Amino acid sequence: MTPANPAAPQTPPSPDRRAPHAALLWLPALGVPARKYQRLAAALAARGIACHLHEWRGTGEHPARPSRQQDWGYAELLLDDIPASLRQLESRHHGLPMLLGGHSIGAQFAVLAAALHGAGVGLVAVGGGVPHWRHFRGALRWVVGGFGLALPPLTGALGVYPGHRLGFAGREAGGLMRDWAQTVRRGHYDGLRDLPANLGARIAQVRQPLLGLRLADDRLVPEASMRALLAATGSRSRDERVLDAQALGVAADHFAWMRAPDGVAEAIAGWWTTEAASAAPALSS
Repeated sequence: MTPANPAAPQTPPSPDRRAPHAALLWLPALGVPARKYQRLAAALAARGIACHLHEWRGTGEHPARPSRQQDWGYAELLLDDIPASLRQLESRHHGLPMLLGGHSIGAQFAVLAAALHGAGVGLVAVGGGVPHWRHFRGALRWVVGGFGLALPPLTGALGVYPGHRLGFAGREAGGLMRDWAQTVRRGHYDGLRDLPANLGARIAQVRQPLLGLRLADDRLVPEASMRALLAATGSRSRDERVLDAQALGVAADHFAWMRAPDGVAEAIAGWWTTEAASAAPALSS
């Protein structure tokens, strides 16, 4: 088992950086290197949230690379890697409220980590949701459903998932993609390898306030998908917002906002300002 890679270094200080009043561990989308979110980290730092970027195994600067001999899935990421980054975040920002959030699959993992470890006094999901095939419409429903059926034999034959050739994600571990495909087929997280069998029940016990930011033209995470993720929790405060091109200043699709993340950062910072007074006392009671 490859050791967890620590969270990527914080973006260097800039003249408009504020003293942080919260810290956030950010979990990237599938196959996206942590460095792609440096603009988001800087935008959040300017608004008083110290953002640290987690690097997935097999991606970016992480030393591990998937192969038939070196495989992993949701369990290794959730039980080993994310807790290591959370510990590092807590040691750097002891005494600050710790938030946990992510983009796409990172949003799912933020909720799953909260369910497994009680992580974060607040959770953020940007363009993320339960990827069940039934949440999609039209031809895309059948494309996603077929993909979920094809991934187990494909990764079994090749030992890895060749996303760099297929145009979806990168070269990923076979076990990771089989776990993702199981969620596509079933629409829930119970029964994933080496994770608690009652994971769905644990998700329902998540009480942290949860912000869901949906991109208006995001075909990869439709409204039903995000709502399924938010509704699966028992969050005491679920805040779902839709960001369109006018709010973002760029196309409101799955990835364009990363180039101009001020709209997303402003939504996160404003949400946490509203929640900060009540989130920590409620969770400590």
